[in-house]
Amino acid sequence: MNRAAAVKGEEQMEMETECLIIRMASRDEMERFIEKQTDEILIAAYREMLQGSLDHPDEREWYAIWMIEQKDGSHVGDLCFKGLRPDGSVEIGYGVTEENRGRGFASEAVRAAAAWALEQPGVCRVEAETEADNKASQRVLEKCGFAPSGIMGEEGPRFFKTR
Repeated sequence: MNRAAAVKGEEQMEMETECLIIRMASRDEMERFIEKQTDEILIAAYREMLQGSLDHPDEREWYAIWMIEQKDGSHVGDLCFKGLRPDGSVEIGYGVTEENRGRGFASEAVRAAAAWALEQPGVCRVEAETEADNKASQRVLEKCGFAPSGIMGEEGPRFFKTR
């Protein structure tokens, strides 16, 4: 990760990597993004993120949708954190558009987001869960230094990374 910046106000935060800019979406942008979705499961998940960011305005970064974009502004995916837990752990979720898979964007984004999260006060662990048959996502996590936790979550195996 080359840099991470935070600007107060609506808490606009951004991470920049070699090829990507990962930025926290505004409320309006999140609403527009949700309106464009067609998958009911994703719509529900994104609405939950939006509601979390509204319910926790001082901790938006842990609930908002983060847009993953190439430096030319083209959208390649998104990620989120699923709230900061009292034990100092955060869970990360991520996805890359189908046409951009296999190009290293997921690994680059997850590596940057996990490193950024672990630099934040009170965070000591980043977790992730994948579907049991999603070997590509499991490889992304392993490339980014996550290890299997030995715990099976609702969707499948869980992974973690610490400082």
